[in-house]
Amino acid sequence: MRRTDDLPAPKVEKTDEEWRAQLSREEYAVLRKAGTERAYTGEYTDNHRVGVYRCRACNTELFRSDTKFDSHCGWPSFFTPLAGDRVIERVDSTLGMKRTEVLCANCHSHLGHVFEGEGYGTPTDLRYCINSISLTFEEEPA
Repeated sequence: MRRTDDLPAPKVEKTDEEWRAQLSREEYAVLRKAGTERAYTGEYTDNHRVGVYRCRACNTELFRSDTKFDSHCGWPSFFTPLAGDRVIERVDSTLGMKRTEVLCANCHSHLGHVFEGEGYGTPTDLRYCINSISLTFEEEPA
């Protein structure tokens, strides 16, 4: 992952009108305007199938099911992205607190936030708290 305050140019560039045409109102609010879906409402919060999670906006592979864990926080949680170059992390000081925002490195869509040091006992001690609406899921064949 890249930690940065200056974002490199996205590989996928679309106008605001193009994003609005591609995404639903709810998807647009989260992916393009850094919104958050309500806790425990996302379709992947309790998903335990084996497969790959992709960016809903550009289809980039972001996370694998073997890095997903039950954090009981209301959103899908992962302890690491699929590959370090798939996400960008940047400081988010909105809402009067300092957090680390997670963006898709390919299209710069907002995915969620990453937190560290919460004691979940994962290999990285990180929790990538990701909005379900930011993702699609591709199940591996049985």
